[in-house]
Amino acid sequence: MIGRREFITLLGGAAAAWPIAARAQQPGVPVVGFMHPAAPAGEEDGVLAFRKGLNDIGYVEGRNVAIEYRWADNEIDRLPELAADLVRRRVAAIATPGSSAAALAAKAAATTIPIIFSSGSDPVARGLVASINRPGGNVTGYVQMSGELMPKLLGIIHELLPKAKRIALLVSPSTLNLDLSLAELRAAASALELEIDVQYASTVADIDTAYASLVQSRAEALLVSPGAPFVNRRTQLALLAAYHHLPAIYSTRRYVESGGLMSYGNNSLIQFREAGRYTGRVLKGEKPADLPVMQAATFEFVINLQAAKALGLTVPASLLAIADEVIE
Repeated sequence: MIGRREFITLLGGAAAAWPIAARAQQPGVPVVGFMHPAAPAGEEDGVLAFRKGLNDIGYVEGRNVAIEYRWADNEIDRLPELAADLVRRRVAAIATPGSSAAALAAKAAATTIPIIFSSGSDPVARGLVASINRPGGNVTGYVQMSGELMPKLLGIIHELLPKAKRIALLVSPSTLNLDLSLAELRAAASALELEIDVQYASTVADIDTAYASLVQSRAEALLVSPGAPFVNRRTQLALLAAYHHLPAIYSTRRYVESGGLMSYGNNSLIQFREAGRYTGRVLKGEKPADLPVMQAATFEFVINLQAAKALGLTVPASLLAIADEVIE
């Protein structure tokens, strides 16, 4: 696992050199395409994790590998043209950490260039690979089945607020197998005698509208579903939750580090680092078809006591006891 201090150290020595390194493409040095649906601001830690993964395999940006960064600036429709541009530049591999949408765009554009993804949705159901153990074709990567976490998130928020009866869910309408996920969540809610208020959002404006709606409906807590559209806007979500005095739980610690209350799930930065490692292995000659899709095996529970205090909440000792990290 990558520690926060390690990222701060890397940031001091690497972030300033990032634009220079990206331009320092020497003849004979392999070029990797890095494609992401968000804007670069706010994703510096993910980029550093990806570069750290490459470093683990012996590749250092600006020395023996170059990286072409392509950002969609939260405009998902731009991903196909960004992928096509990387293909025209004949990059040695395309990495799409943290986004199934970027991986699908890359696969549609590149039939032979190796593609390394990391995402929170089932890559077989998404059509990225033939199977987990035998990906086939030119695509492989890292997956955390974050969609299955929602009942767990609901259970934690219920333990924090046992008297709350109306829980809001913020979800993207493009979520894979959304009907099944909602059915599982509603079943868990029914067992706890809770009511679920589903709010859909895809854009910044949608998020503002959804928050206004759930506040009007008097939701007592919020569950933010996993997915890149929300992780990319984690600061906005944390600030809105604080502004509306709404306890919220998320699927990755990156929200908590942006001021959110609680999170349970995989460390999403590991996705970036593992994508970097697999990219390095591909550069060394391994084929995506022979590299099984890695699956996340650990989860972490993080609590932000500063956020709890601002909300006037006392976190039960039972939750503090099982937390992997408590931010005080």
